[in-house]
Amino acid sequence: MVRTRRAAAAERARVAAMALSALSGDEQGIILGQLRNALEPRLVMYCSSASKELRALLLPAARQQLRADYEEATALCLKMGMRSCTELREAWSIKWHDTGLSEADLATLAKLGAVLPALEFLSLMERSGSASPDGVPRLAEGLVAGSLPAVTNLAIGYMHVGDAGASALAAALDRGALPRLQCLDLLSVAIGDLGLAALAPALRRRPALEILCLINNPFGDEGLAALVAPPPPAGTPPPAGGLKKLEVLDLRYTQVTDAGCATLVAALDSGALPALKELELDGIDARGAAKGAVRAALLRSIRAGA
Repeated sequence: MVRTRRAAAAERARVAAMALSALSGDEQGIILGQLRNALEPRLVMYCSSASKELRALLLPAARQQLRADYEEATALCLKMGMRSCTELREAWSIKWHDTGLSEADLATLAKLGAVLPALEFLSLMERSGSASPDGVPRLAEGLVAGSLPAVTNLAIGYMHVGDAGASALAAALDRGALPRLQCLDLLSVAIGDLGLAALAPALRRRPALEILCLINNPFGDEGLAALVAPPPPAGTPPPAGGLKKLEVLDLRYTQVTDAGCATLVAALDSGALPALKELELDGIDARGAAKGAVRAALLRSIRAGA
């Protein structure tokens, strides 16, 4: 089976190389960059062996880097219990929970983000608390435009994201990483007001976002206000963008108070959260009356949109 797969890959590469030979040098260079896949390095090697133009572009230093990247990817796969890089490349769901993810592991995962076309669900959890505080920032900093192109659900839990990591994640989203993100779960990751304020604009520019879970993070009213944004002046329509498709917002065990609840009421009554159906407030610092006012506003919003 392995031999047959390799033969098929070699034949595809031979045909591709014939077509590539007719392209300009710049065009070949662009395509070569796309073929340099750390999870499947044979493809670019086959192409370069079949095309003298590509062989000239794939310099020894580039070959050495590709080999090093493949070795890093292989080590990560084995550490995470995967049999090979092929299993990672074809995975649609990854749940790496309590696997001892290191800063280097997350940096490697970031580099592989552009070559995981099938991955839709990614969950990274480290309940032991031993994860490096710089791991998630390294992951976010390494995500380039188009990274994790099919991921709709991203969950990060019990790892230190912090305000710096939230800012790095915001920058990754604005670069074009995770273009299909629909569900974001950041559980117990130490995001405060500054971090949520940095992340909020990027989330508000994600039109497909439907579920946002921020359970057990130390942000309060300021971070929440940045997320939902102030309502527009009376008589004017809500601004473009925003959390128009958000259906679930989970704020349990955060530091939101009565003032934050008032912000939520204003946002709901102004139509800023038109699709919201579930709003979790257990364990926040607000009084019961303030939380009751939010629930009443949510009910009004749901009825208005029915």
